[in-house]
Amino acid sequence: MILYHYYHCPFCVRVRLALGFLKMDYEAKAFSYDDEEGPVKLSGKKMLPIVDFGDGKIMNESLDIIRELDQEDRLSCASYFGSTEEVELEERLSELAKPIHNLAMPHWIYTKEFSPEARKYFQQKKELKRGPFANLIKNKEDFLQQLSPLLEDLEKQLQDEGFYRSDSLRIQDILLASHLWGMYIVPEFQFSARLHAYLQSIKEASNFHYMDDLWT
Repeated sequence: MILYHYYHCPFCVRVRLALGFLKMDYEAKAFSYDDEEGPVKLSGKKMLPIVDFGDGKIMNESLDIIRELDQEDRLSCASYFGSTEEVELEERLSELAKPIHNLAMPHWIYTKEFSPEARKYFQQKKELKRGPFANLIKNKEDFLQQLSPLLEDLEKQLQDEGFYRSDSLRIQDILLASHLWGMYIVPEFQFSARLHAYLQSIKEASNFHYMDDLWT
């Protein structure tokens, strides 16, 4: 099994977390963000993650991939998808995503994941939707203020010494952690002790290493 991914991408992180939690063997291959031909050859479109299951099956929708991987339902996917909790959490994720991405994107492009060419490509693509990255950085305090109450509310949903509304790790935690993790790269930001401990618990359970191999 081969996972094709971008390091920064929350949807790719979802699959990496799930693979780690389920203790599945796979090979990870990172695409450069400006490589359009590679993903299209594999799946017909430039969208990651892509998983080649090795039996002729290739998928690139993160949630479909996770459901395919989790045949034993260890992440409680069966009770989540199609439930009212899915609707509620999708709304929470949407609210979190806007300030998180506005804050993290201008910093992602200066990690070792991005060559100068990939950096330029990514910035041009994302600025069409979000506006100049220079303005995102200029308005960082506004985005931090938007994010703060969302994180405070999220923290109230965490079980003591546990996970999101549960004492065991579920798909909900995978979805939340994959978005939140990007904030670790923002210099002006620090998670509360409780949220940091929550994310580190998920990291340990999933044997997750965000960008570690880029720096070795």
